[in-house]
This record gives sequence, structure tokens and C-alpha cells, in this order.
Amino acid sequence: MASSTEIQREAWQIVLLANQARAQAGAGPLQWDAALATAARQHCLRMAAEGSISHQYPGEPDLSARAAQAGAHFSLIEENVAIAPTPYEIHDGWMHSPGHRANLLNPQVDHVGVAVVAGRHGLYAVADYERAVPVLTQAQIEAAVTGLVKARGVAILPDASLARAACAAQGKLPRPASGSSPRFVMYWEDAQLTQLPRDLAAALASGQYRQASVGSCPSQGREGTFTAYRIAVLLY
Repeated sequence: MASSTEIQREAWQIVLLANQARAQAGAGPLQWDAALATAARQHCLRMAAEGSISHQYPGEPDLSARAAQAGAHFSLIEENVAIAPTPYEIHDGWMHSPGHRANLLNPQVDHVGVAVVAGRHGLYAVADYERAVPVLTQAQIEAAVTGLVKARGVAILPDASLARAACAAQGKLPRPASGSSPRFVMYWEDAQLTQLPRDLAAALASGQYRQASVGSCPSQGREGTFTAYRIAVLLY
């Protein structure tokens, strides 16, 4: 049985081999995610105990649930599993399997967690790949969306309470205690904060609105595990 130090070295060797292959394919390098590595190790230990390799055993959560329970935040997740004598042979096997190769070289993933466990049949390996979603505060989420809205020439109202309430109600607008009601309400969920929804962008481009309120609310996992930001924008 290899020592924990040797196993960690072998896991890191798999990451280096993956990044070499990704560089040759024109994909960006994978960064290490400790939460993913924890999820990978839990599953890898189960594989070594079972003897045969699988992505899920009876009574075990699926990949996305395992990763979420370990603390990973992602909008996309994939997994490769293998058993072979050496890290190079593990990597080589994945590169010669169309599905495993596609996972390893997928340009949409940017983080990885790898675990290697020595068992009676060789080295058991699990590599979990994800497109990571940054963990942002409510203020950071609202600031990112506010910047996109202000760039369209619309002023931002300082009070975000109504927009936050609309967000929590998934776009159903609560009756405001005072003041005018918004003329346009947009609620959406997304793992990226780089662009506005098409309908909202069109409304802002119409020139009918002069002010906006931006609010976010606590994330809800898509399908219980995938991370997404929840946002509402009200236009006046």
C-alpha cells in the first residue's frame, strides 16, 4: 500500500498530465479544487473497497450531490474513473477513451480534484472536473449586475429592498409600501454575471426606462446541487 504522500504525488502527476494534454489541445489549465478532491477521495475509497470501478454505487449519492456536499460550487461537473498500475497509464487510458478524453479536454471546465488510492488491483483514480462558480456576497452580486445596467445609461436607485423581495418571490412583485410601481420586472438565475438576459437588454435599449433597482437573494441549487445566482431587476 502506497503512503499518503506517494498517493498525493500520484494524484498531482495526473493533474500535470491533464494540463499538458489540454495545452496541446488549446484548452486552459485546470486549477486545483480542494472540495472536489475531497469528493473524489470519498468515491475513490469506495471504489477501492468495492474492487470494481463505477461512477455510483448502491446507496451512494451521485457525482453532483457528492461534490456539493463536499463544498464545491459549480455550473458544470464531469468525472473520470480508472484503475491502472501507474498515473501515466491512467491518463493514457482516458486519452484513448472518447468519453473520458472529452471530459479531460473540455474547455468549459476550469477546476479539478483528483484522488488516487492504492488497492488490491492497482491504483484506483477519480478525477472530478468542474466549471467553478465563485462564492459571492449579496453586495458583490448586485454590484456586478448594477454595472451592466448602468452601462446601458439607466440610473440605479439606492433602495434595493423591493428588488430583493421580487427576487425571493421569483419575479412576483410584492406590493410596494409607497412610491410608484416598476413598469418592468426581470428575474433570472445564472452561474455567470457577465451579461444581461436578452429581454432585459432589449428593455433597457428601448429608451422607455430611466431608473432601475437591482436585488439578489440567496442561491438555490439547480436540481439541488448546481450553483446559480438569483437576481431581479426592476425598471421605472
